[in-house]
Amino acid sequence: MFKTKHICFVVIYAIKIAYDGRDFHGFARQPNVETVEGKILEILKDNDLIKDARSSKFRYASRTDKGVSALGNVIAFNSLKKIELDNLKRLSVENIYFYGLKEVENNFYPRYAKMRWYRYYLKIDADMDMERFLKTASLFTGTHDFSNFARIERNKNPVRKIENILISWIKRDIIAIDFYAQTFLWQQVRRMVIAMEKVAGGLIDKGTVKNALSNPRKKIDLGIAPAQQLILKDVFYDFEFDIEREVHSRSKKIEKRMISSLD
Repeated sequence: MFKTKHICFVVIYAIKIAYDGRDFHGFARQPNVETVEGKILEILKDNDLIKDARSSKFRYASRTDKGVSALGNVIAFNSLKKIELDNLKRLSVENIYFYGLKEVENNFYPRYAKMRWYRYYLKIDADMDMERFLKTASLFTGTHDFSNFARIERNKNPVRKIENILISWIKRDIIAIDFYAQTFLWQQVRRMVIAMEKVAGGLIDKGTVKNALSNPRKKIDLGIAPAQQLILKDVFYDFEFDIEREVHSRSKKIEKRMISSLD
């Protein structure tokens, strides 16, 4: 049970969550469809941890698209109830896992993270040139105007800095592409991935990607990779979360399902 404090001080909690995005119509609430945010709010209200999103000042680190999963997204909210680490087991359901907990300061806002880490799983065809793939990936590191590699929202700055892109083999024909940056634009990772894949497959040359980066005001659309193979691995702050090990272990099956779906 969640304990009501005898002296009613509001506590701000940050919680690490994992979810299988394939089961939801995106993160953000929408009418008449199940979303990650909607389900989380339902769980928090059912457990009397919040009254509603507005009064609890519910907020989150990343608003993932339909089909995109997460192993380390972060939510925060105000509550009058005391939440213990063991309580996270009770909150967790089949496709949403609450596994990290931290009491934070009143000015904490999850969006203002030190770093975000996204991973994209890609099945590699035999005729793909991995040297070209790696060289294309290197074009995206550093600071660029990503207007041609994102869906730019109104009044949104299209300039971002990609700190690093790492590529590793998961299986004989599956790679993991890890992207590290403080912030990402809408659809940015998936649009970078499709550019790498097309260059490696000989559909376009590296110069086309260079041109799209160098001429952000010229509309160049190279396409977008599927959402179901993208996962938000983690969001980093100046503090560490306390981890509920059992729930955290269960959440890892999300990534295993994702990899097995590519076999």
